[in-house]
Amino acid sequence: MDISQFGEQLLQTVRIGLAIVDADTLDPILLNEHYKTWFQVTDEAPLGQLPNQVDLANLLSGIEPGSDKEIPVEIKVRRRVLNLILHISRVPSGPPDILLIEVHNATRIKELESMIESYSKMVERNERDLQREKERAEKLLLNIMPKTVFEELKEFGVTAPQRYEEASVLMLDFVSFTEMDIADDPAAMVSELNDIFTNFDRIVEQFGCERIKTVGDAYMAVSGLPEPTPDHASNIARAALLFQRYIEKRNKTHANAWLARIGIASGPVIGSIVGVHKYVYDVFGPGGESGGAHGTSQSAHAYHRL
Repeated sequence: MDISQFGEQLLQTVRIGLAIVDADTLDPILLNEHYKTWFQVTDEAPLGQLPNQVDLANLLSGIEPGSDKEIPVEIKVRRRVLNLILHISRVPSGPPDILLIEVHNATRIKELESMIESYSKMVERNERDLQREKERAEKLLLNIMPKTVFEELKEFGVTAPQRYEEASVLMLDFVSFTEMDIADDPAAMVSELNDIFTNFDRIVEQFGCERIKTVGDAYMAVSGLPEPTPDHASNIARAALLFQRYIEKRNKTHANAWLARIGIASGPVIGSIVGVHKYVYDVFGPGGESGGAHGTSQSAHAYHRL
């Protein structure tokens, strides 16, 4: 393949219509397939059926060497109307000069722009959906673990167990919970527990404590972790007193009376995420075990039943 054959093949592969015309005789030198298809080139019409507004002879007189002109046209190809843009330029190469006609498919460009716009909107929508799911997942994780632990998990993908030398643990459950009348109505029972535990959450946040978990009717909160504080014992005790006051006040306006028992313990604990696929943040150690004792005091660490 010589250089001329290579050039001709290259012209056939471009995605625009292209014609190279002798500027003196208006005879075509080279036409690619897109041009031939769009303008129906025949032996009788070597430049094809050009629209009426494209009069090359008149256009030539208005195009100086080195200048160009752009003309929008509309044609019909196989029952389909196409909007084309003819870019006509006169290239000094002569004599004679060359008339270069580039035909851009504006309809196709608009279709591609519409596809790109639709794709962009779809990507934006997916990004918003992903962001909402991410925020939802983060909110769920923040409900089951302290924020600092969540940040460590988010940044490194894992968390290391931490030992806290001074912390206080509160455990609360309800007396004769399974024997209450409301126990026969699961929806009402869950609704009331949700209301109670939601108010407990507000109370522990008020004193800088952290709710660790709920299991059935049991509620567990800590003070002194993950951020150490010298007032951990007094903070958890104040929260416990407000728990009692809230329950007493609530019982006066609700049909079901809830009787809570609360255990508090202070001592060293270990905080850690447990599980791989389903995360649970929990505390272990003498402080945590004593807080759940409720009615016994066998730990050497401080323990009080309220």
